[in-house]
Amino acid sequence: MLQLLDFNENPNVGIYCRANDSVVFLQKSLQKRTKQLVADVLGVKIVELSIADSTIIGSLLTFNSYGAIVTAYANKETFKTIENQGLKTFPIKDVINAAGNDILANDYGALVHPDLQNATVKKIGDILGVSVQKGTIASLGTVGMAAVVTNKGCLCHPKVTDEEKQQLEKIFDVDVMIGTVNHGFPMIGSGLVANTKGAIIGNMTTGIEMGRIEEALGFL
Repeated sequence: MLQLLDFNENPNVGIYCRANDSVVFLQKSLQKRTKQLVADVLGVKIVELSIADSTIIGSLLTFNSYGAIVTAYANKETFKTIENQGLKTFPIKDVINAAGNDILANDYGALVHPDLQNATVKKIGDILGVSVQKGTIASLGTVGMAAVVTNKGCLCHPKVTDEEKQQLEKIFDVDVMIGTVNHGFPMIGSGLVANTKGAIIGNMTTGIEMGRIEEALGFL
């Protein structure tokens, strides 16, 4: 199921939300109807969350079915809330610490910003339970916003190189397609939140863009 949506008139839904196949972590202060729609479309339960007193949880958190990587600026209550969903957690303390922006992951692998420390990369793999590689998408280190990946497919920045695309397919064990969101914006993760059951999409996204999302993430 796909659904066009905005959060308080903001189409950048991926900045404020992050999901797997069991739970969606969602910014606080959304209307009840919006929260229920997110739960219905993604087929998961909702957990409201703030990270370091911020609503941009999609930028500061990434997770798969096994664990979650969170900016170290998050407080103990945030980590406890995440761990209560059965996820292991790790606070990323590097200079580059916006985990949602800089880490792309599913249950088969993870791609991370090339400037992350090697010790951090190893810990990310331990927590997420997957093999981790450094890399870029469209020459960008912010791989968590340059693409969206689930266990069924991946949609990424239209300027991804052939070499990057091959790396993505090998890491995540899914087919990779290119596309945009919100009427031509190439940073897919800013306007799309998806799991294997459904996707919420920024409401400025066109019908053609939705078609690409539907195909790339295996909803056809």
